[in-house]
Amino acid sequence: MIKNPVRLRRRESFLGVHFDFHAGKDCVEIGKNVTPEMVEYIIETVKPDYIQCDCKGHNGFSSYPTKVAYPAPGFKKDQLRIWRDVTAKHGVALYMHYSGVWDNEALKHHPDWACVDKDGNRDKQMTSVFGDYVDKLLIPQVKELIDIYDVDGIWLDGECWATKLDYSEKATYKFQQETGISIVSKKSSDPHFFEYMEFCREGFRKYIQHYVSELHKYKPGFQICSNWAYSARMPEPVNTDVDFLSGDYAMIDSLNSARMEARCLVYQGKPWDLMSWGFTCSVSDEGMAGCSSIKSVLQLQQEAAVTIALGGGFQVYFKQKRDGSISQWQMKIMKKVSEFCRARQKICHKATPVPQMALLHSTQAFYHNRMSPFFRWNQELKHISFALSGILHSLLVFQNVVDIVSEHHLTGKMSAYPLIVVPECEYLDEDFKQELLNYVESGGNLLLIGPAATSLFGEQLNVSFKGQAEKKENWLEYEGRLCGLKTTSREVELKDIVSEFGKLYLENDIVGESTPAASITDYGKGKIAGVYVNIGECYFHAATSVSRNFLNGLVRELFPESIVEVKGSHSVDVILNRIESKLAVNLINTSGPHGDPNVLVFDEIPETGPLTVSIRVPEVPSNVSIEPGNRQVDYTYNDGKIELTLHSLKIHDIIVVEWT
Repeated sequence: MIKNPVRLRRRESFLGVHFDFHAGKDCVEIGKNVTPEMVEYIIETVKPDYIQCDCKGHNGFSSYPTKVAYPAPGFKKDQLRIWRDVTAKHGVALYMHYSGVWDNEALKHHPDWACVDKDGNRDKQMTSVFGDYVDKLLIPQVKELIDIYDVDGIWLDGECWATKLDYSEKATYKFQQETGISIVSKKSSDPHFFEYMEFCREGFRKYIQHYVSELHKYKPGFQICSNWAYSARMPEPVNTDVDFLSGDYAMIDSLNSARMEARCLVYQGKPWDLMSWGFTCSVSDEGMAGCSSIKSVLQLQQEAAVTIALGGGFQVYFKQKRDGSISQWQMKIMKKVSEFCRARQKICHKATPVPQMALLHSTQAFYHNRMSPFFRWNQELKHISFALSGILHSLLVFQNVVDIVSEHHLTGKMSAYPLIVVPECEYLDEDFKQELLNYVESGGNLLLIGPAATSLFGEQLNVSFKGQAEKKENWLEYEGRLCGLKTTSREVELKDIVSEFGKLYLENDIVGESTPAASITDYGKGKIAGVYVNIGECYFHAATSVSRNFLNGLVRELFPESIVEVKGSHSVDVILNRIESKLAVNLINTSGPHGDPNVLVFDEIPETGPLTVSIRVPEVPSNVSIEPGNRQVDYTYNDGKIELTLHSLKIHDIIVVEWT
């Protein structure tokens, strides 16, 4: 008997392809056009390490003939049996797309499993993490998938981002018993509202750990991911035994989504990957509008570049048809994306980042915001996401090497970073704040952005605040040019030992009175700078060259000499890694209309260049090359610097510096 090839585990995997179709009442012929040849074609064309396919979507209907949950109305074949048999034959791992917290059909049959809102209404979509759903449906169904199909793992969708504040009887009773607080807060202004939010967050963590523990016990080695857990939406230490981290970044403007989301996973200590949607469509206020279109090869390659350059794995999502089959022509596109990724795998996958600049995504600020819906960006919290993204984008356009980190990444490790940036943050824990000050006193540099963040450090900034922060029109002046900012600002008065940086005017002219836009002051052996206007959210929505030049001029005052300097374009991201003993400088061309909501699919990315690259290294290298392709490049080495010119950049090249 010939044994099937050994399948890679997720921690070893680099490239995958994801399919789902969220089966519904309209699915009456599941399996009709699903054949072994179809799955063979995917594997032979794409050569993935793993495939994820549908088994239960948000509707709650299972797309295989389950006996423990709610099967879709009609089957022609057991399509999941075909997926498993063919993937096993070829040594390709098979993961299930399974909707977790979100299950419409389960709640029709068991309304008592539902999450309950503050008015006592049972949710029709989201289950309670304190209820019986996890033990009576989720765990038994995954055990069924293990027993019958020997699936390698599960990618649970509709989890942290679908979880809601829960006032079910079980939840409120447990809260009262555990905390001794008799009155359950239902409004953000109530005295114990934060405590109840934290209790519900902890309930979600326990819900994850419960099913992970039970399933690992049932089948050791079974691999589990809760989609978007421990990401930008849940910026905290990994405190459950999930096997890997993953998420599907935004369908619209996916490149910018990837730039932020990937950086939030890099330091979480688990294998991770991100998923790009292989299709896109226009979005209205009511949701998706119009027909979807498949993205071009170049779009997907550009989106892949950001993720793999940061050391992660990559997968692309294509829809299954309502019978579970796929549109095979789309795999020709995925083939070229796969080839692009594989050409860079050796120098990218699991690479270790080189710390340069830390951008704080504060766990405490995110969780202390009383408008927080736990683990997702709602309308009231969008400003946090916009501020973080806006500051990130304005730093990246000047080729800064930027990590996004939370408190647990920085605590005890701040000295690794020459510069730490705190963007528009309203709350910091006192111990963490003191560690930041100790870091600066020892020679570090701290940049605080926005009236809220600067007000936490008024004494150390050596400024006096005048009046309250307010939202109004300001004109930011830098190097003789102005740009408009309609956002929150606060007036300050500087003391003698503080340097002013930039000005804010009330009119679009350099006349009349002005207030400092920012200031810089010495603190111990280091420097602290403050920006007294919220520039991040403004840049995200309405980028201007004045705003980005202002911020990066301020950065250069604090951190004048980064390891890598690139000149020649604002459309190049720089990611700096070590892979084994090599230094890898990733250059990614971010030009093109990816951020234009009126452009769904584009098939041209303007090449950028020539780029002048300077790399600070401690000794003469033995070799400098460009990957992929091991292309040799002319360079000079003087005074601890490698200098070279890259004449053109299509999408993603990697300068590899080696020492023998």
